[in-house]
Parts: sequence; structure tokens; C-alpha cells
Amino acid sequence: MTDHRASPSTSGESRSLAMARPYLGRTVELVIDRPYGSLHPVHGFRYEANYGYIPGTRASDGEELDAYYLGPEEPLDTAHGACIAIVHRLEDDDKLIVVPAGTHLDNAQIAAAIAFQEIPGRYQILRR
Repeated sequence: MTDHRASPSTSGESRSLAMARPYLGRTVELVIDRPYGSLHPVHGFRYEANYGYIPGTRASDGEELDAYYLGPEEPLDTAHGACIAIVHRLEDDDKLIVVPAGTHLDNAQIAAAIAFQEIPGRYQILRR
């Protein structure tokens, strides 16, 4: 298994962002542990996108690096796609935005797709 941990940045950016940034523009494989339509195990909201992680990674919270897989509106177990953006949460638990190859979303479309979990004003959408 490949260890995809990133070193903390020396440029002043958060540890979480330094770990997420190398994935921008890359094709990644995801394990979907919270499929489209499922309920959050603690907070009870419904996932309006497939949500998972990149296996073999470690984010700043000690868990795998999380990602939204935007596109198919059906539950998936795994996904393969391009990382087009980072949801840079101001409390330092960043998430990747991954889409099927050839999919183009602007920031407003991303914000609308993740509104079920992300609170406006508490994150920024970052791109290359």
C-alpha cells in the first residue's frame, strides 16, 4: 500500500490544505463509505453526493483524506475520477472534490452540490 501522507507546508497554509493540495489535478480512486442517499451516522442528514476517502492516506484528523464524488446520483461503493478542487474548511478538515473524467463544474455548482453538509462562509473552494 502506498503512503500518501504529505508533509506540513512551510508556506503558512494549514496542515490539512498542505495534505490535500498535491491531489489537485490528479486522478484518484475512492472508497465510498457514505453513499448517495445514506444518512450520516451521528447528525442524521442525508448525503446528496457520494462521500468517501482515498485509501492509504492520512489527513490531519488522523483518518483518511475525505472526498466528495460529484456526478452520479446513485449509491456507489468505489469511484474513480479527477480531483478538480479542494473544500478548504476554515477549521482545518479539508475535503477533495472528485468528478468523473471530463466533468466540469464551476464553484457555484460545487457549492450547491455540497450544501447538504458544508456551511457557506465556513469554507473556500480552491483550485489550481
